[in-house]
Amino acid sequence: METILLVDDEQFFLDRMNRAFIRRGYDTHTASCYDEAMNVIEEHKPPLAVIDLKMPGKSGLLLLKDALGTLPQLSIVVLTGYGSIATATEAIKLGAISYLAKPADVDEIIKAFGEDGGHAEVLSEKEIQPPSLARVEWEHIQRVLTDCDGNVSCAAKRLGIHRRTLQRKLYKYAPK
Repeated sequence: METILLVDDEQFFLDRMNRAFIRRGYDTHTASCYDEAMNVIEEHKPPLAVIDLKMPGKSGLLLLKDALGTLPQLSIVVLTGYGSIATATEAIKLGAISYLAKPADVDEIIKAFGEDGGHAEVLSEKEIQPPSLARVEWEHIQRVLTDCDGNVSCAAKRLGIHRRTLQRKLYKYAPK
């Protein structure tokens, strides 16, 4: 059974990805920030990792660098909702074997680990699809809401919008 570390600050996405890897026979460890991920890497030494690029606190790029410094044989796929050629190039230079835009299917992630035998390939600008404006807005709202511990009034104040407007946005499903 292959062991994999999944790192994402978006709890819903992390839980969904975790369940999907377990269904495919993987032994999983999850983390929602840099410190949790480094603890898992030092303690369990997983051979595979999926790391979110943007996280509160220390970024996924710093985690990528430090994880490979601690465990050089670790194969890492970087996931992001904020794809760009610059971050893809930086991730590959730091040692990621692949760079995928969210929402990536678990089968795509598994394919990225085995597709090229671990040799990284920088994606062209056409292959990296930036998220829609609606998706970026949704993710930003979710992050602010998480920072406010689910308090809608606090989140609305931080976002500079009326509480009812925020509630209406929260009732909608996440855009693709």
